[in-house]
Amino acid sequence: MASHSNHWRSKHLLESACLKDIDELIIQLEKNGFPIDKELKYALKKVNIEHFVKSECKQFFLDNPTEFMKTSKGIRKNISAPHMLVILLHHLEIKKGQKVLLVGSKGGYLAAILDNLLGEEGIITLIEPHAEVLEHTRIALENYDSNGIIRVLSITDFDFYEDSGKDFDRVLITGAVREIPDFLNFNSQEGSFILGPFGGNIQQRLLKKEKQAGEWLDTDLGGVVFSPMDTKISERSPLNPIVLAEGLEDSFSLISEMIEIDEEIFQGVEQLIQSLRELPRDIPTIDEDSSDEEIMENPVMDLMMSEMERLAPIWPIIEHFMSIELVNIFSSEDENSFTGGGHEDLVP
Repeated sequence: MASHSNHWRSKHLLESACLKDIDELIIQLEKNGFPIDKELKYALKKVNIEHFVKSECKQFFLDNPTEFMKTSKGIRKNISAPHMLVILLHHLEIKKGQKVLLVGSKGGYLAAILDNLLGEEGIITLIEPHAEVLEHTRIALENYDSNGIIRVLSITDFDFYEDSGKDFDRVLITGAVREIPDFLNFNSQEGSFILGPFGGNIQQRLLKKEKQAGEWLDTDLGGVVFSPMDTKISERSPLNPIVLAEGLEDSFSLISEMIEIDEEIFQGVEQLIQSLRELPRDIPTIDEDSSDEEIMENPVMDLMMSEMERLAPIWPIIEHFMSIELVNIFSSEDENSFTGGGHEDLVP
């Protein structure tokens, strides 16, 4: 009996501490101008973040992204920073009893918040592309006492779902995509829309997509930085030619908006991107474990080295945006070279 009492007391103290932390977080978010109505306040207080993560939640209460799990390949999966969740939920314009399609689980936490906002008549269909994340999410939500219906599906599950179960009022995509995913076949309702981060892996635009006369009409809600929806993208070698081409294209586009680019540099980058895309798909993979000989004989290195002199003025900026330390390979003798810390701290 004493053991049970101690367990209850510990759990009660922990939940009280979390409630105090969430109260302070809400106050801080409101001070910073983020829109939090009474329904969202209730949901944030009702759902305990600790039930959905495998690590500590300190970063969450500091308004930072919080890791909810790590895949077998070492890829961190995060719950977005609270301010970003508030922004998404604000633009989602949730009403009681709606049907919401959630693409990307965020560990199940976001589904639990939505469940409280939608109420007993609400239905959430959650699609998670990554098998390990899907399993984590299913377990987390099995232990959550939902108000309405929450369905947790793989892409295959969703493909075979009856069309009558694909009527949605809102679709929320929680990871970076370049376009609406092919698997996202659903029945648009009057007044329904898609909300999500559309763009490359470095930066995206938060877009509200509404279908009018058979065409998607976009409302741009600002720049955001989300990790890719497809976890396999994060698992690819940073020196894969397609990864490099995409990274160069995205980072160069971003740099071009900030500074004026010399025409010769512009042509060099365009040529390099095209050449990387045209390399055979079966060339040997190089990574941090490759020998010096393997690296220097690789066609990717030949291409990169051929443009290094021309790209030197902007390469440190490109490298920073691409979040990879290619300088260690390309100019390892220069101890003062910029190595780039990446933007992991900005990924919601």
